Amino acid sequence: MAKLGDWIDPQRGGIYIPAADAWIDPSSPRARALITHGHADHARSGHGTVWATPETLAIMGARYGPQPGVPVRYGQPLILGEVAVRFVPAGHVLGSAQIVLSHRGETIVVSGDYKRRADPTCAPFEPVKCDVFITEATFGLPVFRHPDTREEVARLIAAVRANPARCVLVGAYALGKAQRVIAELRAAGFDDPIYIHGAMQKLCDLYLAHGVPLGELRPATVANKGDMAGRIIIAPPAALQDRWSRRLPDPITAMASGWMRVRQRAVQRGVELPLILSDHADWDELTETLTEIAPREVWVTHGREDALVHWCTTRQIKARALALVGYEDEDD
Repeated sequence: MAKLGDWIDPQRGGIYIPAADAWIDPSSPRARALITHGHADHARSGHGTVWATPETLAIMGARYGPQPGVPVRYGQPLILGEVAVRFVPAGHVLGSAQIVLSHRGETIVVSGDYKRRADPTCAPFEPVKCDVFITEATFGLPVFRHPDTREEVARLIAAVRANPARCVLVGAYALGKAQRVIAELRAAGFDDPIYIHGAMQKLCDLYLAHGVPLGELRPATVANKGDMAGRIIIAPPAALQDRWSRRLPDPITAMASGWMRVRQRAVQRGVELPLILSDHADWDELTETLTEIAPREVWVTHGREDALVHWCTTRQIKARALALVGYEDEDD
């Protein structure tokens, strides 16, 4: 008797689908690749043909140059070999998708990275009933319970308002997190110009081109020091302690990341204002998603696999860790 999902072949370098002769988020170049989203640990260059959302293909193009891509809109039906495929929103970053695979009367969902919180920069996560749900577990421990997004954004605004002679320098991942921080500030009524590091410009322009309003953005690199007093500046996390930051007006160092829940991480990075703002599901969102979808089996790709597998088994859900390689915790 065939085992559930035995037509999927999870390998250390990605998930291979023999009946479609295609890989999902492979860690090395493949002839045929289905890509969940544009972060570099999932979307690598060098593939023969790439199937992804138009936004993800645009992100890959901005990072790697033109891609041999086939754009797939959310919900658009697609047949690859013997497998029916469709992409549905994952709520992670612009263009992020879960990949829904149907074959031999079974449905398997490869979620990629996802979150359940509202995000003004991308389409919300769409739960899909399935036989096997392949999930991440980046924050797959009960200690990770993200606070209300509005409260974290309010703390950021309060810090800049209380220090008009200084600036607040926010470390944020260049794809997704930076644009979300800006959009959340705008949603909170913060209309001041926001200064951005030069490394943010290309992807902010891409978000704007895809209809995500970000308000007035100014380049921090060419701005006068005095002009940036009382302002918010967004930069890659690596720039927080870099020589680049020394030209800023007495910066209050902040960082937007789910990892700011871990105090030691904030201390190690010299972060004065930790902002717990994540683009991944926290523990409650992971477990609530599994309860809502009610799959027969759960496979965990990366993160804190053991705790989530244990949670599943105590609820009579068959679960296993796939031990894939190449996925990073990133700066979230």
